[in-house]
Amino acid sequence: MNWLKGFCVIVVIIYCTGCKQANGAKDVAKRDTTMSCAANLPARFAAADTSTVTIHTSANASYAGMVKIPGGEFLMGAADKEGRPDEYPQHPVRVDSFWMDATEVTNAMFRKFTEATGYVTTAERKPDWEELKKQLPAGTPKPPDSVLVAASLVFTPPATPIPLNDASQWWRWVKGADWKHPQGPGSSIKGKDNYPVVQVSWDDAMAYAKWAGKRLPTEAEWELAARAGLVNQPYTWGNEPVENGKPKANVWQGHFPDNNTAADGYARVAPVKSFTPNAYGLYDMAGNVWEWCSDWYRSDYYTQAAGKKLVNPAGPASSYDPDEPTIPKRVVRGGSFLCHASYCASYRVSARMKTSPDTGLEHTGFRCVRK
Repeated sequence: MNWLKGFCVIVVIIYCTGCKQANGAKDVAKRDTTMSCAANLPARFAAADTSTVTIHTSANASYAGMVKIPGGEFLMGAADKEGRPDEYPQHPVRVDSFWMDATEVTNAMFRKFTEATGYVTTAERKPDWEELKKQLPAGTPKPPDSVLVAASLVFTPPATPIPLNDASQWWRWVKGADWKHPQGPGSSIKGKDNYPVVQVSWDDAMAYAKWAGKRLPTEAEWELAARAGLVNQPYTWGNEPVENGKPKANVWQGHFPDNNTAADGYARVAPVKSFTPNAYGLYDMAGNVWEWCSDWYRSDYYTQAAGKKLVNPAGPASSYDPDEPTIPKRVVRGGSFLCHASYCASYRVSARMKTSPDTGLEHTGFRCVRK
């Protein structure tokens, strides 16, 4: 990852959501506690202040395409030994009922938003050097204009098996990669209206949610919805391992990251509603694309929550990631098409990950909620 970090340190800040090497599903708690599905890369540029972006709520805001999630109390966090350290301890949480999008926000939905507002996503903006240098050591020279270009990270699988300790081997900066061109200028979302929108940052997701008269889910709401009334089960569908039986989610099959057999029918992102919904009628709460939550990320948040009776928690007041203490992170949930049991078992309902809010990636999207 050295070359990528060297490139980023003078240009950008983005967290690729790759994953760390593992030795099997039983070693999840021991592995990927540093990078896991959010590789240790500097962020692209300072998170945009969305309060200064004028986004008016759509006149068509409604509950269409949403499902009612019953409120209640549940134990949040991992119930077994498969979790990462930040998934413990389990703690009781009560959440009021709410409505949630049945699917991830699609390209068609996001297009309506951009056409109505003229919104330009993070990945489409040329980095502003005056903003960038505020994040860098004093005296850092300005890089050439050829480097200060709108770009994003694209998953680029290697041709042969490789060690899994360097995520830069399968993530590549691509000029012109954005939500309309998820893999760069040569790619397109034509004919993919019902695919989840990707390459969107937390700031982009927040702007869309405001326009739609909705909001991003809290982490507690997201997990309650993913559990779908099941008690202490590891997956949104129950306890059957993801590789057993019929395909349950869009995840990686084969050998990561060089050979995806696509046994579930999809090598990358799948159209929404391609797999059976959970008991609440929610699709793709595991795999396909990571989903932004509203919460700040803190590695010790669950420890702080232990022994408390939390009601509608909105997460910590600020972010703290001991791996990168100077860079704020937001929570993403659900895993993606890159998750594999030997590498990133984040299709578990309790799995948490962290990403800089100005980051958009090929396997990160979102869904919204409202009361």
